Amino acid sequence: MIQSKQTMAATKVLIVEDETPIREMIAFHLARAGFETLEAADCRRARELLADERPDLALVDWMLPDMSGLELTRMLRRDQENENLAIIMLTARADEHDKVTGLDSGADDYLTKPFSPRELVARIQAVLRRSGTGGETVLKSGTLELDPAGHRVLAGGAEVRLGPTEYRLLHFLMAHPERVYSRTLLLDRVWGANVYIEERTVDVHVRRLRKALERSGADRYIQTVRGAGYRFSPRNADA
Repeated sequence: MIQSKQTMAATKVLIVEDETPIREMIAFHLARAGFETLEAADCRRARELLADERPDLALVDWMLPDMSGLELTRMLRRDQENENLAIIMLTARADEHDKVTGLDSGADDYLTKPFSPRELVARIQAVLRRSGTGGETVLKSGTLELDPAGHRVLAGGAEVRLGPTEYRLLHFLMAHPERVYSRTLLLDRVWGANVYIEERTVDVHVRRLRKALERSGADRYIQTVRGAGYRFSPRNADA
């Protein structure tokens, strides 16, 4: 059972807006509210940042130069890589039909321009609470506890020293328990989609992670699924 504790620190928001003054205004107010921001003026750049930075939430303008925000939202909702991404659509369209269309496309919320910075922050916080993706999350599973804010891993109450890649790998696996991930998918999610390294690199870091967890017995949580990849499963650790 994963338990979580939310804080506002380091929540990452992608702003997809082609009008520079609006984009910069949003980024300024979100930074003041404690968010980390990423900026994209079109869908192409947005997809690059989604692959490399893994934001928690995307603010997507309806009207964009290379593809509509509606199309981008639909595309993201069909993509397993972004299934947990929270999305708020921003638009000057105030018609009820447009709002329903935006929500039906997969947006979690819909905000009509012009809007106040306070309302935007409140909407973001509400969506993140509903989606369970906001802020730094302390993960607890089995005998392991991972605290992103303190960048610490505890096993049975004792601190475990991990390299940065092993830490990111464990963080990802603990955040997605009981699911099997191929080496290719782990490369994309942990190393980044634009990093070109061999799949066997994943095996090397899994071995290092297991070695670090061996003393506590938590190495059994990192399970190899023959022909498929790896799974984090304290529940089946003794199977």
